[in-house]
Amino acid sequence: MSTTTTTDPTTGTGGAVPTDTYDIAVIGAGGKMGMRVSDNLVKTAHRVSYSENSPAGQARVTAAGRELTATPDAVRDADIVVLAVPDLALGPVTAEIVPQLKPGAIVLTLDPAAAYAGLLTTRDDVIQAVAHPCHPSIFLQRTTPEEYADTFGGIAAPQDAIAAIESDDPAKQAIVEATVRAIYAPVIDVHWVTIKQLAQLEPTLVETIACMVGALLKEALDEAVNTMGVPEAAARSILLGHTQVALANGLRGDNPFSDACLIAMDYGRESIIKDDWKKVFRDDELDKNLARMLHLDRIER
Repeated sequence: MSTTTTTDPTTGTGGAVPTDTYDIAVIGAGGKMGMRVSDNLVKTAHRVSYSENSPAGQARVTAAGRELTATPDAVRDADIVVLAVPDLALGPVTAEIVPQLKPGAIVLTLDPAAAYAGLLTTRDDVIQAVAHPCHPSIFLQRTTPEEYADTFGGIAAPQDAIAAIESDDPAKQAIVEATVRAIYAPVIDVHWVTIKQLAQLEPTLVETIACMVGALLKEALDEAVNTMGVPEAAARSILLGHTQVALANGLRGDNPFSDACLIAMDYGRESIIKDDWKKVFRDDELDKNLARMLHLDRIER
């Protein structure tokens, strides 16, 4: 870790502010997420090492103009190691690299499932952290074609991020926040939670519920077109517009739903939603969900 100075944009050439730079290792740099975070890290002043085991991934890294580093060399002096590998690989990957890390190093995973399930190799003097992007909000005020095109985030559209760290050291939290802001840039806010809370958000809130609802909307669109015979352009237009209204009214309270709409909503809830659906927020249901995602018989406590 080192400190440099850069011109303060609020004061012009007369002011300077300290900017910390870190040694960052990206493991799985040639995978889908590895390429995303590496594309952003290369724009920073951090010293970044890129490690990738698969030949196809190595080809993608070198094609992007980045130099490959063997994993032991990449992690040896790293302040923070970004594990951009699938959940199912995190157990063996951490078993390999954690013993090689310097004391005080941080291991950052990009999804909470394996960390919450206790599948990661840990060390008392190595800090565990997790981060996940929020993705650009449906209500984001976009101003450029690039921002409109960036629905996932990490390219042009600003987004928030969620982070958790098992340390009370503000300096370690600062390293995680700087890394999170770099890999998910442009980032508006970094929200801090516990690892368990992050697991409750992802998958329960956003995958189990929100993504499921998104897939259900697509199934409903197909049903309107293929079964009811509605022209696709008409069905798609009314669905997309009303989805925005539904989210704006339901999540922001922009306008009240009409009385007739409320009656139709009640019919939909009675016909589609189970009375006990909120059980997915219970700890035992979270464990069951994550066990299925991680291909485990159960989450051990």
